[in-house]
Amino acid sequence: MLIFPAIDLQKGVCVRLLRGAFDSATQYGDPAETLRGFAQAGASWVHIVDLDGARVGAPAQHALIGALACSEAIKVQCGGGVRERAHVEALLEAGVARVVVGSAAVRRPAEVAQWIEEFGVERICVALDVRAAGDGWEVATEGWTQGAGRSLDDALSFYPAGRVRHALVTDISRDGALTGSNVALMQSLAQKRPDIAFQASGGVATLDDLRAVKQAGASGVIIGRALYERRFTLEDALAI
Repeated sequence: MLIFPAIDLQKGVCVRLLRGAFDSATQYGDPAETLRGFAQAGASWVHIVDLDGARVGAPAQHALIGALACSEAIKVQCGGGVRERAHVEALLEAGVARVVVGSAAVRRPAEVAQWIEEFGVERICVALDVRAAGDGWEVATEGWTQGAGRSLDDALSFYPAGRVRHALVTDISRDGALTGSNVALMQSLAQKRPDIAFQASGGVATLDDLRAVKQAGASGVIIGRALYERRFTLEDALAI
């Protein structure tokens, strides 16, 4: 299981939000310094989110993300406001190793499937950010501000085996809340779609959360606030 330490960018500053609320940002300093620390700790990947881009629906911090992607010997997975093919291409050309596509992956799945075919299954990750809805999960879009009107199962059905390799699933209710990972959700997804490498996001607070989500079948896990608040070290996380 890969560990993805997270850098969320808002107006050029490293921040963390609570459950995706833009007015709940806690600032944690310089993203370049943060990235350097992650690289020195031994991380092979970092997950960067352009929060300003997610809010406006187009990449808003392209120059900064490109500079970060080329600054350290660490692979960058990046998303936030990626709604068009040109956005994907520009981020890849800037040095990003994998682009995360969220809203478009649910709103225009046939188009996104074409992007995946063009750029390769290793270069694009679909993001499915979900909230509980009845007995299931509804996907949220537009920076988590709107419901897509589609269930998580429906969204995954747009991408049959072989059409997508990487999927990032966030339980929005747990994001930034340090309430523990949604292990049951990850276990269910890993069993239903073994062809997809799922990344778990939302709620990681302890090393035991990492062990549990790994046991559930996650291929990767995003860690944010727990690292910034020093609940554990990145070195200890990587050791798991």
